Amino acid sequence: MVVSASIDLDRILPLVRKPGQYVGGELHAVNGRLDAACLNVCLIFPDLYEIGMSHQGLQILYHILNGDERFIAHRAYVPDVDMEKELRAQGMELFSLEAKAPLSRYDVLGITLPYELCYTNILTVLDLAGLPLRAAMRTEAHPLVLGGGPCSLNPEPVAEFFDAIVLGDGEEIIVEIGELLLRAKNERWARTTVLDQLARIAGVYVPAFFAPQYQHGRLTRIDALQPQYPLVRKRVLPRMGSAPYLHRPLVPVVNPVHDRLGVEIARGCTRGCRFCQAGMTYRPVRERTLEEIMELANQGIAHSGFEELALLSLSTGDFSCLAELMGALMDRFADDFVSVSMPSMRVGTLTPEIMEQIKRVRKTGFTVAPEAGTDRLREVINKGISEQDLLATCRDAFALGWKLIKLYFMVGLPTETEDDVDGIIALAKKARAQVGQGKGRPVQVNLGVATFVPKPHTPFQWEGQLSLEESKQRINRLKQLLPRQGYKLKWHDPEQSFLEGVFARGDRRLSLLLETAWLDGARLDSWSEHFNLERWQQAAAKCGLELDEYLRRRELTETLPWEHLHSGVDRSFLESEYTKALRREYTPDCRNQGCQGCGLCDFKTVRPVVHSRPAREPAPAVPSVRQENRQPPQGYSYRVSYARLGDSRFYGHLELLQLVFRTLQRAGLPLLFSSGFNPTPRVSFSQALPVGVESLAEFFDMDLSQPLASMDDTVALLNSQLPETIRVTGISLAPRGVAACSITSYTIQTQLWPADLGQRMADFLGRNTFVIDRFRKNRHKELDLRPLVARLELTDATLRLDLLGHQGQPGTNPREVLEKVLGLPAREALLARIIKTGVQEMVAPS
Repeated sequence: MVVSASIDLDRILPLVRKPGQYVGGELHAVNGRLDAACLNVCLIFPDLYEIGMSHQGLQILYHILNGDERFIAHRAYVPDVDMEKELRAQGMELFSLEAKAPLSRYDVLGITLPYELCYTNILTVLDLAGLPLRAAMRTEAHPLVLGGGPCSLNPEPVAEFFDAIVLGDGEEIIVEIGELLLRAKNERWARTTVLDQLARIAGVYVPAFFAPQYQHGRLTRIDALQPQYPLVRKRVLPRMGSAPYLHRPLVPVVNPVHDRLGVEIARGCTRGCRFCQAGMTYRPVRERTLEEIMELANQGIAHSGFEELALLSLSTGDFSCLAELMGALMDRFADDFVSVSMPSMRVGTLTPEIMEQIKRVRKTGFTVAPEAGTDRLREVINKGISEQDLLATCRDAFALGWKLIKLYFMVGLPTETEDDVDGIIALAKKARAQVGQGKGRPVQVNLGVATFVPKPHTPFQWEGQLSLEESKQRINRLKQLLPRQGYKLKWHDPEQSFLEGVFARGDRRLSLLLETAWLDGARLDSWSEHFNLERWQQAAAKCGLELDEYLRRRELTETLPWEHLHSGVDRSFLESEYTKALRREYTPDCRNQGCQGCGLCDFKTVRPVVHSRPAREPAPAVPSVRQENRQPPQGYSYRVSYARLGDSRFYGHLELLQLVFRTLQRAGLPLLFSSGFNPTPRVSFSQALPVGVESLAEFFDMDLSQPLASMDDTVALLNSQLPETIRVTGISLAPRGVAACSITSYTIQTQLWPADLGQRMADFLGRNTFVIDRFRKNRHKELDLRPLVARLELTDATLRLDLLGHQGQPGTNPREVLEKVLGLPAREALLARIIKTGVQEMVAPS
């Protein structure tokens, strides 16, 4: 257990990779206060920041809680391995981004369950928070640990680490739970009372109230310890609604994996693919109206500056008014160079009309998911598309100018044969052939392949999963059969799929496996560079568990680990669908073919919400302020000077560029954009500042289509949109010409100057040359530092350093001088406080 200490990030962040992910300060994040009169919640995504910041569910809960004055919600993410090491070495707890407060100070820790290979990350969070791993070991002095999310409908492998877990949609239940826990806090309820009262809320699962029983190494039954609480049924949000709490989305500085505005246009899918857990557990379909979506898009883009808008849904192509929506969105955003993207599209829904709209800003590749290589196997899984449907989609895309198509498949689907595997390659070849002859530069077909993992609450939950060797054999066969020219194959690691399958249908005995593997060093298992199956196999041997046992086929009469958790879809429907799969019988979509009897809807509160046509005409497109920017005759160039201090020193150069681009977009300045395939703002920046270095002398030059009415007003406008740690200090006309050379001045402070600092400085300044050896990109190269150092002097324990730089020639930086010239250890050079105080440029004529 980590010893609690005050959070002194200055002693850690300069030492770790991507320190910006730990400083917070995102646009629209709340302030860092904790209030004893409120319920203080820390929402935790058990993966790195770059994954967690893309998660829509956590943002929804964050904004709902913070929109209620009774609650305070902050965030935390799993630290990377280097950050975890530093926290442990310095005896610090994991902390929230907003308050930099140890997690143990919160009343509630809410942990998302997004994916099975994130489970060890949960243990990392709990341990770094100073909490006992198992809920049974915690007392009233510890925060309550709640879970929820996609894996909550079989959380059994991690159930003993949680006090309670929410099943289903969280928008309504999060407020009910918050109200109950605030009352419990004020009235000082015992932990047992809190759990008893939580269990009375529909959709809340308290693992301690159920006891699995095993015999001969297999689960035989699950005893409900409270007779009035025999099972838990998921919560369903009846309607999506307008969601005004999403009008000001969190805007990251450190780029997440999906760096865009996500707009959820619908929730749920009833296409009935028999392998798809989300298609069963997120039912019914609930669409937003066009008016609601346009409001979310307009407000979200205006308050974020994102350059991409993603329409989120399990099946975006099935949205009933997609063509009208795409037209309205592109009319609104195309002239602002905001593109609209969609996730993997269902074959047959990507019409030429929609493709025409997509390519109006940025024409990237698009993904369709046939899932299987033959019509026969697609009938088994109820995919509802044919080979001809796929080829027609590819033909339309190529005709409209697309050069890249991505196809997604699975191997190991029930009843799959060798012919089905070979059919994947045959289908890819036919898809590429749809471009025809003599149609310009060659097209590319990329294949993504993963091993099928049977998931709970699906018709295939009883099916077996391929063994590790079988999975590798089938992927290797695809590698051998796929032509090299014009195709590319990517595959999900079969070893990771193996472990995913173990946990997907696992029971509570796996909690011991998790603890054992975690203690042996398992971390960030969803990242291939950290994953090590051998470690898990060794941990299983220590625990007396046979991992292959969890991949076996289950009998219909068996007790399943999630038997007491109800997705809303009746077991009888799943059994019927399983039988129909083996007979290759099609089950139509209830949106347009009538109720199929899954048992979820009561048609009073819970029912499909589908808009067959616009309820009203979409709101008129707001005229863009940049319509004249497509072919500008000339521009107006301005130099914006600014300072970067405090936490902003931990932003990388590319992250700062993105931050500035979005600030300028939100400010509504008439930016000019580059032409070509991927238009970007015409903004150029001063030399990249090393991560961890502060500066009083940064600038960027921007090209505008119109002159600024007032430079002083623009300074105030930009500062209103920037983080407090970045301040615009002035705007002037940009100089013409490029600086041939420059002198950059720094001040440097550290508590550990070498005892012989004066002698080292004198020795260096007395030399004519000071040659060092650099090793970069596997090559050694010599550099003479002496002519690059124009000033080196110590005044009142502050080092003043001037460095000379020449355009197009190698230069140096303060840390290199600290290490090579003054003899500071690399760690202390990173911890030194360095401020860039000024730049003197000698500009060559243009």
